[in-house]
Amino acid sequence: MRLGVLDVGSNTVHLLVVDAHRGAHPTPARSEKTVLRLAERLTPSGLLSKRGADDLVRTVAEAKASSVRLGCAELMAFATSAVREAGNSAEVLARVAEETGVELRVLSGEDEARYTFLAARRWYGWSAGNLLVADIGGGSLELASGIDEKPDFAVSVPLGAGRTTRTRFTADPPSRTEVAETAEWLVEQLAPVAKRAAKFGRPDRAVATSKTFRTLARLTGAAPSSAGPRVRRVLTESGLSQLIAFVSRMSATDLAELDGVSPSRSHQLLAGALVAQATMRALSLTELEIGPWALREGVILRRLDQTNGEDHTDSSE
Repeated sequence: MRLGVLDVGSNTVHLLVVDAHRGAHPTPARSEKTVLRLAERLTPSGLLSKRGADDLVRTVAEAKASSVRLGCAELMAFATSAVREAGNSAEVLARVAEETGVELRVLSGEDEARYTFLAARRWYGWSAGNLLVADIGGGSLELASGIDEKPDFAVSVPLGAGRTTRTRFTADPPSRTEVAETAEWLVEQLAPVAKRAAKFGRPDRAVATSKTFRTLARLTGAAPSSAGPRVRRVLTESGLSQLIAFVSRMSATDLAELDGVSPSRSHQLLAGALVAQATMRALSLTELEIGPWALREGVILRRLDQTNGEDHTDSSE
């Protein structure tokens, strides 16, 4: 069957269309992205602005039209931290449903971690053993680990690349003091999370997903996306440290000129790199393998598990 998944994130609204059925490898048929930066369109009182809501409704309507045109049997739509944290999220969701007919499901941070972990587990298989998965979004950082398809440990912390940029930096590029203080602050924030994660043992394989990690790996020498999803890509802690020393002196405009850096995300690249570095150090990881499947694929895979009457439930649902 052809399925569509609509991901309303902090930076972009992403429609992914795949051809898949249970037990088969989901094959991407179409990918459409719209940059909305919803997290940056919250008012001082924490509400999604009128214009932000207007643009969200328009974008969701366009995505739904695309899914119909492309022959999707179903459109699964969800929203993450930006909508989840907006003080008027209920009103915005009701308006989206009324004006577009699309019911946006708001995922909790732990839901995000679980679905992303499922996707990584399916990609790497049981041979990965005790698997650790890290994902940096615009608003939050998700971590999950375990030996099964449902992680033993799943957590979301408000340390996304966009959020860290907005709350920690006052200049572009930030001062050396801001960079150093942010790095120290991130270590402090992640210390209790790392302590919890350590209770579940050392991972046999550590994987990173998300645009932020893919970009960082690309800038440290990993193969470009054009090489395909099955090429092994890694991000090393040493390579990341060298990259931070380089990009911390560059403005967002200059960063956007680098190969593999999206202009819409260049302003949060440094913060994302600092979050990645703090995560690796907190978890004592010298290397992360870049996984091609993440949250959207996890949602699709769980939906496929539920087809044909399979008795497979998810406590996060």
